[in-house]
Amino acid sequence: MSQKAIEKKQQLVEALTEKIKSTPSVVILDYLGLTVEEVTQLRVELYNNNCEMKVIKNNITRRAAEAAGFSEMVEHLVGPNAVAFSNSDSVSAAKVIYDFAKDHKNLELKVGIVDGAFMNHEQITTIATIPSREALLTMIAGGLLQPIKEVAIGLNMHIENLEQNA
Repeated sequence: MSQKAIEKKQQLVEALTEKIKSTPSVVILDYLGLTVEEVTQLRVELYNNNCEMKVIKNNITRRAAEAAGFSEMVEHLVGPNAVAFSNSDSVSAAKVIYDFAKDHKNLELKVGIVDGAFMNHEQITTIATIPSREALLTMIAGGLLQPIKEVAIGLNMHIENLEQNA
């Protein structure tokens, strides 16, 4: 192998190592069996959620994962894999892939790194099923408003009771 090729691969490994360290989450997925249209559709959905997907050679991904301190990931880098990066939050890439896999049985969510912690298949699936930030905020707001609503109903009933007795 020429010196130029070795240097280029080393640059790719260094760039991927930095990307792994700097993004909130990285997800490894097996896309074998998806058509070109389905992969394009997945890429568009990821892009719409501020994520990106790249097909990177397993050797480069292995070396970058080891350099970033995630050697647990190496054993899962077998076969045709893609790497999805979430650029905004920790769960969006896993969530998009998990939701896409519901309709496309050939897609498999393998493992990932979320907020600097390695996640096996079960853990990354759990992360992917967490409601969105907006849904969680809505739940919190509903929980906060419920007691106020009950007090208002109680006061209204009390006022009506006083009016009837007066």
